[in-house]
Formats: sequence, C-alpha cells, structure tokens
Amino acid sequence: MNFRFLLLLAVMAWITSCTSDSKGEYYSLQGFTQGTTYRITYQHPTISDLQGEIDSLLSVFDSSLSSYDSISIISAINRNELGVKTDSMFRTVFRESRRVYQVTGGAFDITLAPLINAWGFGPGQQQELDSAMVDSLLQYVGMDKISLVGEKVHKTDPNVKLNVNAIAQGYAVDVVAAYLEGLSCKNYMVEIGGEIRTRGMNSKGNFWRIGVDRPEYGNMIPGQQLQVIISMHNRSLATSGNYRKFYEKDGVMITHSIDPVTGYPKASSLLSVTILTDACMTADAYATACMVLGLEKAKAFVQDQKRVDAYFIFGNEFGAYQVWFTDGMKKYMESP
Repeated sequence: MNFRFLLLLAVMAWITSCTSDSKGEYYSLQGFTQGTTYRITYQHPTISDLQGEIDSLLSVFDSSLSSYDSISIISAINRNELGVKTDSMFRTVFRESRRVYQVTGGAFDITLAPLINAWGFGPGQQQELDSAMVDSLLQYVGMDKISLVGEKVHKTDPNVKLNVNAIAQGYAVDVVAAYLEGLSCKNYMVEIGGEIRTRGMNSKGNFWRIGVDRPEYGNMIPGQQLQVIISMHNRSLATSGNYRKFYEKDGVMITHSIDPVTGYPKASSLLSVTILTDACMTADAYATACMVLGLEKAKAFVQDQKRVDAYFIFGNEFGAYQVWFTDGMKKYMESP
C-alpha cells in the first residue's frame, strides 16, 4: 500500500510538471502590413515560428479590405465592378461600421472615402478644395446610400466609395487574435499600427503594459514620449489622434479627422483618444468617432456605452495638456 501511494504521488507530480511545462515559451515576431508595422508576442508549447502563417493571414485580409490593394474586394466595389461578392471579413467590418455609424449619430462613416481622398489622406489624388467642391462630394457621403444584400453591396449612386481604414486595423488585430486562440494560445499580445489586443499575462507573469503616447506635434516615434501606461489583459485598446497624420497648407493644419457633417477636417481641443473595450475593431472605430465628436460629445458617448473605457488628452484655452478618463479606466492606469 505504501509503495502504491508513493507511486501515485510520483505519477501526480510528473503530470503536474508536464502540465506546467506544456504552457511553453514566449515568442515574438514582427513585420509590415497595411502600410504600417505589426508586433506579436505569444506563448505556445510547441510552435515557435508563426511568421509565415501570420503574413499569409494578413495578406488575405488585405485582399478583402485594403483600399491600397488595387485587386481587393473593397477596391473592386469602389470601381463599381459587376458581380463583386464580399467575403466574411468584409461583411463583418461593414456590419460593425453601420452599427457604429448609428450609435455615434454618423460621426463614424466609412463612405467618407471621396473626401478622405480629396483631402490627401487616402489612395486617391489630393485636390484643391473649396466649399463648392466639398459640398459636391458630401452628396455621396452617408451609410444610408449603401447597403449589404446577401453577399453583394448595393449603392444608391456609383460615386459612393468606401474607406475602412479607421476600423480595419482594429479588425485585423481581432483576426490575428482569433487565429492564436484557435492554436490554444492563452497568453498573447497583438499590435498592428498601434491597435492592440491582449490575453492573459506577459512572460513575467504580469498584465500587458501598453504605453499611450503624449500628443506632441513632431512626436513621430511611438513610445518615445509617453503620457500614461495602460496595464491590461483580455481587452483591446485603440488610440486616435491628429498629431501624426496632418499637413500644413497656407499656415493651416489639415488633420485626418474628417467630419462627415461638414466635410472638413475637425477642429477640436481633443488631441488624443484612447478606447479600451473587448473587440479591437470596436475600439478602433470608437476612437475615430470620438475625435470627430469633439470633447464634450465624446465624453457623453463613451459614458453611455457598456464595457467601454476611455482616456482623453485635450488642450485648454492656454494650450496646456489636460486629461479626462472614465471611472473604469482608473484601475488600468500607471505612470510612465
């Protein structure tokens, strides 16, 4: 009996040891996609190199939703090619875009492509705009002018065009995260162009620590000047701001946050919006919408959403930085 008991203890110890070791090492990889970079860290018991698989997955993603890919589904739709069928990735983004369009009162709108291109923030040719031309392009903006019927997109006017860049990177993060979870990865961090999703813990057994950049004009290197650190797990984070994507013309700063109501770049004291929620595509779209809504409307919007937290950086009348954040964000915040 004593021998059997000792043998049982030895077997249990061996099983426990194997279970602990089976979690595996942490691996990191990086690359380029959608005109930006990606960084992925994950833990897996047997798979050390997923570079080829991740690159292939992101290539498939681009073939659906990249307006910079001339043969993508979205590019074909924008050219009004006949018989174009959408895929599941396109349909997921389209449906979430419509939902966010509705809950933000139109502040988020993927039909802004004609104006995004005209202002010089898309694949199209930048134009010399005046009020008459802006008004002319506005007639093609609005998700009431486009619908998804089965697998096909229907437009009320062929001049309606789509640009999903304000949600696509976030969704790409979700797609890669789902792929890792399909491989039974319990701990990972996926970052594409600054949009991030995490699960579990990092290699040190701590929550993933994500830096939010200080919105200084000229602060072009992510992580160089941090405003706050967000300690997170099992959440997604996206940040939108005008301090990197802008240009000056005749002494006026032209930013990439285009207001779907006016057709002009949004002038606001809001400099940076960081959204923390479950799906990264939702965080991405909400961050963009908040920049368009402006400070006070954005505050009201995020406080009305479930499982959404926010961190805003804005300038006061004296040009000094100030911050505002939801009550739920406090538990995630750390000093840089």
